Amino acid sequence: MELQTQIEELYARATKEFGDEYFLAFDAFKAALNEGRIRAAEPDASSPSGWRVNGWVKKGILLGFRIGRVASMPPLGLQFRDKHTYPLKQLPDDQNIRVVPGGSSIRDGCYIGKNVTCMPPMYVNVGAYVDEGTMIDSHALVGSCAQVGKRVHISAAAQIGGVLEPIGALPVIIEDEALVGGNCGVYEGTMVGKGAVLAAGTIITGSTPVYDLVRDTVHRREGDAPLRIPEGAVVVPGARAVTKGRGKELGISLYTPVIIKYRDEKTDQAVRLEDLLR
Repeated sequence: MELQTQIEELYARATKEFGDEYFLAFDAFKAALNEGRIRAAEPDASSPSGWRVNGWVKKGILLGFRIGRVASMPPLGLQFRDKHTYPLKQLPDDQNIRVVPGGSSIRDGCYIGKNVTCMPPMYVNVGAYVDEGTMIDSHALVGSCAQVGKRVHISAAAQIGGVLEPIGALPVIIEDEALVGGNCGVYEGTMVGKGAVLAAGTIITGSTPVYDLVRDTVHRREGDAPLRIPEGAVVVPGARAVTKGRGKELGISLYTPVIIKYRDEKTDQAVRLEDLLR
C-alpha cells in the first residue's frame, strides 16, 4: 500500500521536473512488476468477470514513460534507443526461461514465469504477465499489461493485445492452458477462458459476437464486462450472411468466430503434442 500511495501521488503531480524520489519509487515499482508481486490485473472471485483491474499499476507504468529519457540500449552497436526506464529485461538463471537466439525482445517491467519458452522473434511489452510453462512462438506479440496464464501456447504470429490505456480498462486475458493458434488476434475487451482453443486465423475483439453452435447462443460483451470465450471452447473463423439491404442483394457475408465444439479427448491429444516443443 505504501508503494501504491507513492506511485499515485507522483503520477498526479503536474511537473516536468523529476527528482530522485521519482526514480527510486519507479525502480521499486518495476522490481515488483518483474517479480510478479504486483500486476495490472489479477484474479478476483468477487468480480463478475473473475478479474480485477489494478489501475494504480497502469499509472506506475505510464509514470515510467513520463520520467524516462531516450537513451542507447545495450547491446551496443545495434542502435536500440528507448526510454532509459525500460531497458531489456534481465532474466534470472533460476527461472529456467528459454529465449532462443534470433531477435526476440522482452521489455523490462513485465513478469515471465518459470519454464517459459520464447521462440524468435517474439516480443513481450511492459506490464505483461506471462505465467509459468507458457510458450510464446515466433513473430508473436504479448502486449502491454496482457495477462497470460500457465501452460498457454501463443502460436506463431499471434497477437495478444494489451490495453495500457484507459487506466480502468481490463487488459486482454488468456487463462491457463489455452491454445491461441497461428495468426490469431485477441484484442481489447476480450478474455479467453481456461483451456479454450482458438484455431488459426481467429480474430476476436470485445465487440465481436461469437456464435456458439453447441449451446445455441451468441456470446457478446455486456456493458463494461469483457467478451468471454467460455472455458474449453474450440473457436474457428467463420462467416454469417448479411440478411437485409444491399448487403443481402450482393450476397455479402461478414466474418465471425464460431464455437464448433468444446474440448474432448481428440482436442486434448492435439494440444498435448505442443508440450514436445517446450
